[in-house]
Amino acid sequence: MSKIQVTKVETLAGHQDCVYILEKGPEPHLFFSSGGDGVIAQWDLNDLENGRMLAKVPSSVYALCYYPERNALIVGQNFDGIHIIDLTERKEKGSIKLGNTQIFDIKVVNDHVFCALGNGEVHVLNLTTLETVKVIRGSEQSARCIAISEVNQELAVGFSDNCIRIYNLQNLSEKKVIQAHKISVFTVQYSPDQRYLISGSRDAHLKVWEVSQAYALKQSIVAHMYAINHLVFSADGKHFVTCSMDKSIKVWDARTFQLLKVIDKARHAGHGTSVNKVLWTNFNNLLLSASDDRSISIWDINFNFSEE
Repeated sequence: MSKIQVTKVETLAGHQDCVYILEKGPEPHLFFSSGGDGVIAQWDLNDLENGRMLAKVPSSVYALCYYPERNALIVGQNFDGIHIIDLTERKEKGSIKLGNTQIFDIKVVNDHVFCALGNGEVHVLNLTTLETVKVIRGSEQSARCIAISEVNQELAVGFSDNCIRIYNLQNLSEKKVIQAHKISVFTVQYSPDQRYLISGSRDAHLKVWEVSQAYALKQSIVAHMYAINHLVFSADGKHFVTCSMDKSIKVWDARTFQLLKVIDKARHAGHGTSVNKVLWTNFNNLLLSASDDRSISIWDINFNFSEE
């Protein structure tokens, strides 16, 4: 009988406060992390004992975005703004003040930076000139998460007013408002084939929206006991994982949306508190998870494991 085998590879404990964000690096074996201690750390999956501090800011960091076209790491410093670190020269190349509010998510497309802010705005910035291109005033409540579909030329933003708003990626006009969840939308991701938008919420529900059917609801799943903080797809697009305030990580089939595996403290020596972020790397298919317990866990998930 075929089943999934999950092995905990390592626990990284370099942060002094909650770890809120994980982000890919310039190479498959490199990644970045940050959180409540304001430390931006760089890790090497080939050399786990020697993580190093890339930078430190005075307040919490909820958002990092690596932009390969410029080999730049964009850091969202809460209540300050974004800082752009040139990884080739290993120095800050610029910063932009965004007002006295949290920065919950950052995405970059074609030298345009999209920042989801705690005041309900989405700021669109020019990475070259460091100027504001547009401010989208989507809601009176926080803009929490961003997903971009270049194929469909659409921008999806999840808000704390329970809605997902879809914008035209070219002119940034609002195309649709989805009354998506009962409370805050914490994560949105387009599937790799761009057919679906998947959202996770503080209401613990996972919802699947059909993009080509004007974002009609395809499926609603009671996925966790508490808030779903984040979700991410595997490189091959066949699976995705969700992580939650209920301390667990769950593995799902991306075609059927069936639950395949639960990774938690009791069964796999998982996290002891809220799991805030997941990152599925292209390095040996390793999955990373970050938690309020100040640690980063590294997981090997084997889908080809068979047990007689």
